[in-house]
Amino acid sequence: MAAQRDERPAQPRGCLRGHIAVTQTPATLSSGIMARSVGLDFGTTNSSLAVLDEGASPRLASFNSSGTFRSILFFDADEQGPNRLARPDAGAAAIDRYLETGGNGRVLLSLKSFLADRTFSATDIFGRRFTLEELVSLILVPMRRAAEQQFGDLGRRVTVGRPVHFSGAAKAEDEERALRRLRTALAMAGWEEVTFAYEPIAAAYHYGASAAREQLLLVGDFGGGTSDFCLLRVHPRAAMAPRYEILGSDGVALAGDAFDGRIVRHLVAPELGLGSSYRSPYGKVLPMPTTFYSRLERWHYLSTLKAPGTMHKLRALHTQALEPDKLAAFIRIVEEDLAYSLFGAVERAKVALSEKDATAFEFTAPPLTIMQAATRPEFEAWIARECREIEECIDRLMAAAGIQAEQVESLFLTGGSSLVPAIRTIFSARFASAVIHSGDEFTSVARGLAMQAT
Repeated sequence: MAAQRDERPAQPRGCLRGHIAVTQTPATLSSGIMARSVGLDFGTTNSSLAVLDEGASPRLASFNSSGTFRSILFFDADEQGPNRLARPDAGAAAIDRYLETGGNGRVLLSLKSFLADRTFSATDIFGRRFTLEELVSLILVPMRRAAEQQFGDLGRRVTVGRPVHFSGAAKAEDEERALRRLRTALAMAGWEEVTFAYEPIAAAYHYGASAAREQLLLVGDFGGGTSDFCLLRVHPRAAMAPRYEILGSDGVALAGDAFDGRIVRHLVAPELGLGSSYRSPYGKVLPMPTTFYSRLERWHYLSTLKAPGTMHKLRALHTQALEPDKLAAFIRIVEEDLAYSLFGAVERAKVALSEKDATAFEFTAPPLTIMQAATRPEFEAWIARECREIEECIDRLMAAAGIQAEQVESLFLTGGSSLVPAIRTIFSARFASAVIHSGDEFTSVARGLAMQAT
C-alpha cells in the first residue's frame, strides 16, 4: 500500500484544542495542478467530489442530477445479500428505499460525527457486525463508482477535507483516531494515497480562483457537525493560479446538527414526554429522565436508542408515565426508525425560518402528528449559546493572528448553515466594512480540494 500523508498547517508549540492553528511563519501556498486531481468533501449531511484535469477548471461529480451525495445509509430489514446478511443502500438510493419500505429497516445518519468517538467502533445490523470504517466506506464506494462513470478512473490519490476540530474530539488522540478511521474507509474505497486538508482552506482556494485583487479574506465553512474558519491573504492571479498566505485557522465542533437539536428540544421533545413526569414503583412522582431526549437531539445517536436495554427502560417508563401517550409516541419513533422523516421535518422548519419570520413545524407519521408554530426570534434564542461559541472562536482567531476586524476586506461564507440569518448577522456586525460573498454552499470545499491537490 502506498504511503498516506496527513498535510496540514504546522501547529505552534503549546497549541491546545480550540486555539488557532497558525504556522510559525505564514505559509505561502500555490494551487499546483497535476495531471488529474481529485477532491473529496465527506460531509456530515452531504458529500461532494470534484476532479481537476490539467489545464481545465474543476468539474463537480453529479449524483442523481445533484452536486451532492447524501451521507446516509439505509438497511432494508427485508433485503439481504449473500449469506442472508444485511446489504445497504446509500445516498439518494437510501432515501428512496426508506420511503418505499415505510422506514422498515435501519437508518444511519451523520456518520462523520462518530469518527473521533472512542465509545463507538462498530454496530450490529440485522445479524452482521459493521465497523465504523466499513459504514463510511459504504457511502464512499458508490460515490466513487458514480463519479468514475462520468470521469473515468479516479486513481489512488485523493485530497480529502477535514474540519479544524472533529466533532466530539476533546484531545489530540481523538483527532488522530478520526483521521485514522477516515483513512481506513478511504482505502476500502480504493484511495490509498490520502492528503488531508482543512475544509475552510479548501473553500478559500475555491473563492480565490476568481479573485481579481489582493485582499485579506476570512472564510467561514459551516457544515453539519462543525464550523471552521480560516484567515488568509489572497494574492492576485499570478502565472496559472492565485497564491494564499495563510494566517491561521480555528473551528468549533457545532453547526447545523446542533441547530437542528435545538428545534427538536423545543418543538418535538415536549410532545414525546420531555418535561412530563412518571410515578416510581414506590409511588413517588419524578420528572422524566432527560438522557433519552438528549440522544433524540443528535441524529447520529438516535439509532442507539434502539438497543435492547434502552428499549426495556423506555417501555418501563411508559407503564409508569403520567402521560403515557407521549412515551408511546417516542417509542414508536425509535422502534420504527423514523429518524429520517423527523430529520426532514426539522430541516424544513430550519430552512423556512431562514427565509421568513415564522413557520409551522409539522411531523406526521400516522397516527402520530406533531404540529407546532415557531418564529425566527424564538429560533435565534434557542441557538444563542451556539452562536456565542462561534463568535468566541472568531475572536480567538483574530486575536491570535493579530488582525483587527476593520482590516478584513472580504468574507466568504459557505456550507448550509451559513444561510441561517443569525450566523450571517455575526459577520455583518463584526466586519461592517467587509464584503460578504457566498455561493456553492454545498460544493465549494470539494472544488477547492481538487485545486489544492498536489
